[in-house]
Amino acid sequence: MPANLTPQYHKAEEEYKAAQTPEEKLEGLKKMWALLPKHKGTDKMQAELKAKLSQAKDEVEGSKKAAKKGISHKVPREGAGQVIILGAPNGGKSQLLASLSSAHPEVAPYPFTTHAPQPGMMKWHDVQVQLIDTPPITADYLEGYLAGMIRSADAALLVLDLSVDEGIEQTDELLRRLEEAKVRLVTQAAGDSANDVVAEKKTLLVANKCDAPDAADRLAMVRELYGERFEIVPASATIGTGMEELRDRIYGFLNVVRVYSKAPGKPADRDRPFTTPAGSTVLDVARLVHRDVAEQFKYARIWGTGVFDGQTVGREHVVHDGDLLELHV
Repeated sequence: MPANLTPQYHKAEEEYKAAQTPEEKLEGLKKMWALLPKHKGTDKMQAELKAKLSQAKDEVEGSKKAAKKGISHKVPREGAGQVIILGAPNGGKSQLLASLSSAHPEVAPYPFTTHAPQPGMMKWHDVQVQLIDTPPITADYLEGYLAGMIRSADAALLVLDLSVDEGIEQTDELLRRLEEAKVRLVTQAAGDSANDVVAEKKTLLVANKCDAPDAADRLAMVRELYGERFEIVPASATIGTGMEELRDRIYGFLNVVRVYSKAPGKPADRDRPFTTPAGSTVLDVARLVHRDVAEQFKYARIWGTGVFDGQTVGREHVVHDGDLLELHV
């Protein structure tokens, strides 16, 4: 039996997918539930929505409890995307953040140096990407808020320590612990699964400390064990090996494009591009500029890919990396 979903339901689903906070997600799910036709053809969807509603309510309650204690681990998203750094104790997560960004986390040769999320901004050409160092994960230790942070991030870096034989075992324990928390790390998520009961999060595996003795042998084993599941980037955060390649891979992993703007009759602003997911339209960029611009939008002139200079385009025109837009209202 077909589900016969209404346009109102699809709109509510889009709002839910765009939600950023647990409260917004819960409200979106409530709206979807109210608009979902209740018949045999939607039995499976009803069960899935109930599970998502239950989980969303738990996340909201957890946030409220943390707020009452005066503690919040939420890091507001900044830049072109938010990438969370995960790893076992002493794997070099904090050093990686320090090497890629202007942040100055505590770096020490003993485990559990990081006690709370530590953000930093990584520069890539003319944009910034937000990186967040996190407390380590072991078979017995996972901060209660961390699964929610991973779900809301755009991507993850999984740091594996090549300097010790236990690096692979520690990573296996980390992956198992996260799956118990309904989070699965993969290089390519199977569709939009970030809102499912088990969230798949796009992840790059950083094989850190590649300069250590016997690291090459361990790296070969890492490739054999994880090569089909993850893209693997060998690096040494301490001496800087692989950092530039890693910067490029992190930005490329976000799958966003840069779009520049200019006001009619004025020079282009080539210093601060807007970043938007690949496949976005002119109207999506207008929303980033200002809500009023999007609501009053009439047309745009564009310089860039697949158009002639100054070509007039409408709201549904798809933008490309490096395009310059002149929005008219």
